[in-house]
Amino acid sequence: MEHLERCEWLLRGTLVRAAVRRYLPWALVASMLAGSLLKELSPLPESYLSNKRNVLNVYFVKVAWAWTFCLLLPFIALTNYHLTSKAGLVLRRLSTLLVGTAIWYICTSIFSNIEHYTGSCYQSPALEGVRKEHQSKQQCHQEGGFWHGFDISGHSFLLTFCALMIVEEMSVLHEVKTDRSHCLHTAITTLVVALGILTFIWVLMFLCTAVYFHNLSQKVFGTLFGLLSWYGTYRFWYPKAFSPGLPPQSCSLNLKQDSYKK
Repeated sequence: MEHLERCEWLLRGTLVRAAVRRYLPWALVASMLAGSLLKELSPLPESYLSNKRNVLNVYFVKVAWAWTFCLLLPFIALTNYHLTSKAGLVLRRLSTLLVGTAIWYICTSIFSNIEHYTGSCYQSPALEGVRKEHQSKQQCHQEGGFWHGFDISGHSFLLTFCALMIVEEMSVLHEVKTDRSHCLHTAITTLVVALGILTFIWVLMFLCTAVYFHNLSQKVFGTLFGLLSWYGTYRFWYPKAFSPGLPPQSCSLNLKQDSYKK
């Protein structure tokens, strides 16, 4: 438990800072552009991470939203209830996960449709010999063809959105104080470590996507969708009254306590 607490303390000091929430979006954009430039001008040699079948890609990135959802759900529930003691407020905050699920579904559907309507079926990866009889990506692949269209980077989108969402939700740790002897302390500590590790995986795989996969325009659009999804929710919609709301902070908690005194 001691090692877990040390790891949690380190992650708190790294990911909970306001500077991280402020500069992480810019850091992701800069790394995407730098990685893409490196890919075009001086490609890195093939590595384990450049293989789409690597463990992190298959078991984490491919189901990135599922990992993010499953770890944020108990984290939001425990930390928000610990601070507010209001089940209604906790349910309201948990609706951020439903909003995130809707964003994930809508954006990936848009990407799929764009690839479909801009694509064609070819006989080889070199884009030779158009197969005009195949009008869908699925049918093309079933017949041994190769579909090529404008494939917006789903990895760039989802990893950007997930990393930024986790960092936003972890800001609540500024207010969370628990007794080490309480089971809640162990649960929150474990979740903080898990979410911290997950965030580093998302950032690492985002960098790998920038360096090894897709072209620049596909990654620009993917990252842009991720940034707009984050900004539209946590910076524009959630601060408003009719929304899932932001993670509880000192000012909102003080207002709540003052209303109880009245």
